[in-house]
Amino acid sequence: MSISHQNRPSRGDRWSIAAFSLAGGAIAAWIGVSAVMRIIVLAGGTNVPVTLEFVDGVADVALTDGSATVPMELDRGILVAPQLTPIAIVPGILGQLVLILTVVTVVGCLLLLARSILSGHVFSRRNSALVSIAGITGLIGFAAVRFFDNMLANATVSLMTDNRLATAVLTVEPFTWVLASFIVAVIATAFAVGDRLQREKSALEKETEGLV
Repeated sequence: MSISHQNRPSRGDRWSIAAFSLAGGAIAAWIGVSAVMRIIVLAGGTNVPVTLEFVDGVADVALTDGSATVPMELDRGILVAPQLTPIAIVPGILGQLVLILTVVTVVGCLLLLARSILSGHVFSRRNSALVSIAGITGLIGFAAVRFFDNMLANATVSLMTDNRLATAVLTVEPFTWVLASFIVAVIATAFAVGDRLQREKSALEKETEGLV
């Protein structure tokens, strides 16, 4: 049994939470539609735009008057593949499916959390679990999406250039991932501690009930 704080939020807080919930639902719907459209393009296998991340990429860019070119360093670009094979299509589709599952899970947990807060239940074991599930799913899910996108990019480069284009085999952003992990851990810990303090307060109130 979870013991929750029963003070309902103010009207302003309720409007803010409702707006947050609507925004979350809209974001989930938009990402879902975009991912489905991407899956359709990937399944077709023709004229598929694929994002690449270059290693020491340099390109000559022409000036507007065409009189000369200047070297520019490139860190990423989009390669349109005329034809993709299943070895590239499959990880691309898997990445989009993982993206949909991740976003739906995270937004679903946060919507359930918002609903619980609107009803006056802020700290509880259920809410702590929802926060933890949303955070862990987001961290693992978005890392998996990036992994599958890298597989798609590498397969596309191999198919079109026979690996003669210097692109990153696997890219990670450790600072961003560690920062996100820290934020998730802090929020999950705050809800867990709040739940524990709430239960201790309720137990103390029961013990002292009738003494005054």
